[in-house]
Amino acid sequence: MSTINIKRVKTSEIELKDRLVSIQRVAKVTKGGRTFSFSAIVVVGDENGIVGYGLGKAKEVTEAIAKGIDDAKKNLVKVPILHGTVPHEQIGKFSGGFVLIKPAAVGTGVIAGGAMRAVLESAGVHNVLAKSKGSSNPHNVVKATVDALTKMRDAYTVAQQRGVDLNKVFNG
Repeated sequence: MSTINIKRVKTSEIELKDRLVSIQRVAKVTKGGRTFSFSAIVVVGDENGIVGYGLGKAKEVTEAIAKGIDDAKKNLVKVPILHGTVPHEQIGKFSGGFVLIKPAAVGTGVIAGGAMRAVLESAGVHNVLAKSKGSSNPHNVVKATVDALTKMRDAYTVAQQRGVDLNKVFNG
């Protein structure tokens, strides 16, 4: 079984853009009644192959979003992108969420639903076909999408891991 190398990225030298995927009001029931707070899932990326997601919870919406952005900056990963699309077809899974990501021709655009679209656009993918199967929970979909993107390998990486010439990867 092969291991997948997830490359962590330093945040000091890149400019990240954040996208709010979902915000929900959650309640904790206590003896004195309900205590409300907010849960936010945020995706950050430089739109050039680096993406991360984070979860923030707080009493105020703005605090929850800020905490989510800080958490996302701690979980950045590098994603291979070739000519504005993904290198190959890939399935990602997290809990009950399954996603299918396929490369697409130039001019196709991002064909994906809400949570997946935020992750793919933050990563810098411009042409892709994507389908969310299973759970529609934004948390599961975001994590499954990041899982699929981290499993992707470009031809150069495959050649390097196999210890062969780049042409031999394509010619068998």
